Order: sequence, then structure tokens, then C-alpha cells
Amino acid sequence: MSNTYAACLAAEPRSAANNRYLDLLRDCIIGSIRPERYRRLINQPWWFAPISKALGRVGFELVRKASYDPRLREEGLDWPANAESMIGRKRMDNLRFCIESALEDRVPGDFIEAGVWRGGAAIFMRGVLKANDVRNRLVWVADSFEGLPAPDPKYSADAGDRHSTLKDMGVSLEEVQRNFENYGLLDHNVRFLKGWFCDTLAKAPIDRLALMRLDGDMYGSTMDSLEALYPRLCVGGYVIIDDYNLPGARQATDDYRLRHGITESIQRVDWTGVYWRRSTAAYDGG
Repeated sequence: MSNTYAACLAAEPRSAANNRYLDLLRDCIIGSIRPERYRRLINQPWWFAPISKALGRVGFELVRKASYDPRLREEGLDWPANAESMIGRKRMDNLRFCIESALEDRVPGDFIEAGVWRGGAAIFMRGVLKANDVRNRLVWVADSFEGLPAPDPKYSADAGDRHSTLKDMGVSLEEVQRNFENYGLLDHNVRFLKGWFCDTLAKAPIDRLALMRLDGDMYGSTMDSLEALYPRLCVGGYVIIDDYNLPGARQATDDYRLRHGITESIQRVDWTGVYWRRSTAAYDGG
């Protein structure tokens, strides 16, 4: 039986095997294979912290039952308790489309995600490259690994933004690296950029990019990413904005495009994700 099964697998076309692998990888990363039954309690009142700390001393954690709705996970509208990504199936499929399109058209350059949370989308990037036997491109994983920054006064659009208070958005570098390891995808083709985007991206040793996926949530984070990375994006390369539905990220994207005369049509993926493909070699100022 085992020899017959092995023979069937060996006979399966490589593309079909790749599709099966990448579909499984996607569904594991977004948590739709084994949906969570319980959800951590976050952003609770002040009295929750001492209770949680006391329970932790004896090995317990206070959680609540979680209901799983596949329609929400499809759109990336819920917050998975254990999955490595919250972007949902549609945005993950769009990421694969953009990567494979760039590869098929031989667009030169590396791939980067700026704002990675638990690393899921970046892990999927590396998985797509590995499934396609791409060995000469890097996946850059850029994040503070401490959460989002406090609003910068120079960006008035971020005044009053509270993303920096969401402590569960801060996932350590070590945890993200472990997540890569768990999928067997932590290797020399994965590079990490730790720090605020305004400090790391402009100085990053990245020559050319074929794809840039921006998940900065705020005006400042999105603008810092665009200013540092878009000039390195090759013609035919893709820009993905994860959170265009958020006012700050949307305004930063629109302001940057207007300032540099970027006219490529923005394509919508789902309720918040959008992308476009660069078709012109140079714009005013970059």
C-alpha cells in the first residue's frame, strides 16, 4: 500500500503537488484547518491584569469560548487566537497571485513585508518561493517586533491613533522566527529588519524589489514604507496595501500616489486589501 501511494505521489505533476502544498500552507497559516475553540481575552479593564497574573502563577489562563465563522476568516475579518496571520484567505491568495505573476514575468528583485505580526504572510511568501524552487531571491521581514509606534507629531493624520496601545500587536522577533521554523521555512533566504520603519527601511541593504506588502495600519508607518521602498520596486512589481480601509493607511497611500504621479489603477482584494502593479520606470521624485 505504501509503495503504491508513493508511486501515486511521484506521478503527480509538480504543479498539482505545489498547489496542494500551498493551499495547505495557506490554510494552516490563517487557521482554517483547525479553528480555535477558545480565544484569549485582550484589551480588558484594569482589574483583569492582576487576575490574569495570579492565574498565570498556577498555570492557568482566563479565556472565552470562540465561535468560528469561515466567512469571516475568508475575508480576514476576525482575530485568530493561534494562527500566524489574520489577513484571511482572499488576501493570502492575492499574495500568491502577485508573487507567481512576478516570477512568471521575470520581474527582478526580492520580496518584503513591512508589518508582519506573527509572520504569517511572510512565511507564505517564502513557501511560494520554495515551492517554485526559487533560490536567488530574499524575503525581507520588517517589523519593530514591539507593536506599532506612538503617533508622530509630524503626521497630523495619526493624531489620536491608538494602535500603539494594542499590546497583542507586538510579537517578538524570536516568536516570528520560531513560526518560520515550525513550517521548515527559516533559512538563509529570509532576512529580518528589526526596528521602526523610519529607522530601518531606508538603510536596508535591498537593491531591487519585485513585491512589497505593506501592513503598517497608520499614516506614518505606511508613508515611511512607501518612501523607502517604492523607488526600489521594479517595473512589473506589485504593491500590496493590507489595510487601505483604515483612514491613516488610505490617506498615506493616496498622498504618496498623488505626489509622485502614480496613476496605475488600484485593484481591490477584499474589504480592506488593495494592490497595483508598477508599469512606469520612474516617477517625479522616485
